[in-house]
Amino acid sequence: MLNAEQPVLSIRNLSMNYGDKPVLKNIDMEVYPGQIIGYIGPNGAGKSTTVKIMLGLVEGYTGDISLFGKRISDGDWEYKRNIGYVPEVIDIYDNLTASEYLTFVGELYGLSWSTANMKAKRLMHILGLGEEVYDKAISSYSKGMKQKVMLISSLLHNPDLLFLDEPLSGLDANSVMIVKELMSQLAAQGKTIFYSSHIMDVVEKISNRIVLLHEGRIVADGTFESLKHHSQEGTLEQIFTQMTGFHEHAAIAEEFVSIVQEV
Repeated sequence: MLNAEQPVLSIRNLSMNYGDKPVLKNIDMEVYPGQIIGYIGPNGAGKSTTVKIMLGLVEGYTGDISLFGKRISDGDWEYKRNIGYVPEVIDIYDNLTASEYLTFVGELYGLSWSTANMKAKRLMHILGLGEEVYDKAISSYSKGMKQKVMLISSLLHNPDLLFLDEPLSGLDANSVMIVKELMSQLAAQGKTIFYSSHIMDVVEKISNRIVLLHEGRIVADGTFESLKHHSQEGTLEQIFTQMTGFHEHAAIAEEFVSIVQEV
């Protein structure tokens, strides 16, 4: 288990432009073992860009980022072995079987083929995907089944830092409960989870720290209770609305309905 007093992640003055458009503006953050970070914000706020920078998928930023005590700008990508990632859009080699894909991913992270195969098969079974589909092409899977494969691939190597972007997408109600409990148990063991979602009630319930990004800046950072205290709002959705200044949802919905009902 990692030292709870040392940050897993440290970000200092992180800024990023796409052309002339600023996407991130002087982001500062320290994240510690055992935290579940609800990383939220409107589309275009910079959430995915932040994560992709930390994963080493995007360059051209300014500022300093350290993961597990090492600056990622130094070029030592060994830290990636200790990270798991589920992207918002499923990006998977679906011409492979789950067996082929998961053992391939496991070996990339340093597991032996036999260990990766054994763990993958057992994890598939626990999530309701038995041997009858383990050796079938992923292209034949439903969206929910593919999402389960992505979750397994992100955890197969037992990472200490997990990035989850809309991980509940496509899952049935029972699987949602399992994944939510899974995150709680991983955090209790000292794992750190970056959880990004637009489903505010889920973020509110599972996160012990919420970071709200708006127009490239952190506008709120704390527990749900502390955010509620400072904003005088009752739910995370209401806090989100207040902090981002978006109050037109009812008017937009009303206009949309009126157009639909036009004869």
